[in-house]
Amino acid sequence: MNSIIGQDLDYILSTDIPWTRLRNKTFLISGAAGFIASYIVRTLVKLNDQKHLNIKVIGIVRNKQKAKIKLADIIKRADFKLIIHDVCKPIIIREKIDIIIHAASLASPKYFNTNPVETLNANIFGTKNLLELAKEKKSDHFLFLSSGEVYGKLSKKQLPTNEKSYGYIDLLDVRSCYAESKRMGEAMSIAWNHQYKVPTKIVRLFHTYGPGISLDDGRVFADFAANIINNQNINLKSTGTAIRSFCYIADCVTGIFTVLFQGKNGDAYNIANDKGNTSIKNLAKLLVDIYPEKKLKVIIKKRKKNDPYLRSPIQINDPDISKIKSLGWKPKYPLQTGFKRMIDSYL
Repeated sequence: MNSIIGQDLDYILSTDIPWTRLRNKTFLISGAAGFIASYIVRTLVKLNDQKHLNIKVIGIVRNKQKAKIKLADIIKRADFKLIIHDVCKPIIIREKIDIIIHAASLASPKYFNTNPVETLNANIFGTKNLLELAKEKKSDHFLFLSSGEVYGKLSKKQLPTNEKSYGYIDLLDVRSCYAESKRMGEAMSIAWNHQYKVPTKIVRLFHTYGPGISLDDGRVFADFAANIINNQNINLKSTGTAIRSFCYIADCVTGIFTVLFQGKNGDAYNIANDKGNTSIKNLAKLLVDIYPEKKLKVIIKKRKKNDPYLRSPIQINDPDISKIKSLGWKPKYPLQTGFKRMIDSYL
């Protein structure tokens, strides 16, 4: 395992989350080879190593080869079981399932253009199938990983954005396949909670970065990190004035477990770093400045006509995280520290 990821896991386990409540529990995690989900999987198996909690983890993935690479260090463990299955198809599992975390989703904007149907399917049909499984198994928890994209385009009066603020989403823009299907996934989670008493919770994640994310992910921060790693100047494809909120992966994972343990059923929580808001241009400058020895520059270039990335119409992300802070969570890693950890993990 990468040493920086190992340090992140040690930090996650050192927090005052009541880990012993997971003793003898069985988790089902969809999209287990994904960036955030793989951190969750590793957290759980490391809990077994350090605290001997007898947790069992079932990971569902579509891509067997990707899973073998991403989870190579744990794939043969006795406490981990890998299932190759598309969650958009009915799920049959014999084991008891105490906790379901639905993390299977195409989250990169490059897929919103090239694979909008698959983007919709995971958030709608995948959510339905996993909610039905939670209902059948009488699971203790169902956690849906949603997104800050559900808020849409907000007015200045709605900033910072709390969990009850919603704005405009253009249904005729293909990019809306992600935001609208995440909204529907949330609505389904609430419906199953209301009608069938499935204990659902929702986390709305903003830009989450850190070691292990694919450098060809397509999101701007991954592109910038790849530039630094490859000793390339950062080429901005816009003026870079859009403001985004960035949260380091270790903080995101502790937030997820905080909501799992302390959150209210049938409710949603923003997970972000309230000190992590910055413009795209300033983020590029920050990354260049972290590595002055590389003598790299930030250059503004025009976007290519055939670029599959669909630009967001949202100018400002400014999440209000007071709700999750009331549960006792707060982010630790500032932008400079977090991005240095991310980039160093590849170097």
